[in-house]
Amino acid sequence: MAAHNILSKEIAYRKLQRMAYEIAEQNINEEQVILAGIKENGKIISRILYSFLKEIFKGDVKLIEIALDKRDPKYISLSEKINLDNKVIIITDDVANSGRTLLYAIKPFLDYYPKKIQTLVLVERSYKEFPIAADYVGFSVSTAFTEKIIVETKNDEIEGASLITS
Repeated sequence: MAAHNILSKEIAYRKLQRMAYEIAEQNINEEQVILAGIKENGKIISRILYSFLKEIFKGDVKLIEIALDKRDPKYISLSEKINLDNKVIIITDDVANSGRTLLYAIKPFLDYYPKKIQTLVLVERSYKEFPIAADYVGFSVSTAFTEKIIVETKNDEIEGASLITS
């Protein structure tokens, strides 16, 4: 198994900062955006985005977590019960591999009537099995079916991303 570094820590943070500006621009008239991070790495990405957004976004930014088993995503829960009607929700994850996790992560929000649901990933893989396109993408990479992308984290920080070839 070979690993090839595709994203350094510094570049990852620059891309997250750029996406924070995109979020602020696309939601300039909104009073609040809710960052919903998919455990574990999506949660880390949400926290980093939050730190950038609180400096540039005029509205309120709220963090919640989405818990789901990526191998068996039938049971999904949110970290807190809040009214999500007429809210802007941005679901965050580290990688869009097949699109499956992002698709299932939308499910708990369908019990409400959100104003809009957007998706954000640090790395988007070109080969997907589900019809999900991220609204905000840090880095897009073409991959073969047998390749996988891993975002490395340490102490709640992004360390980089690698392309794994089997």
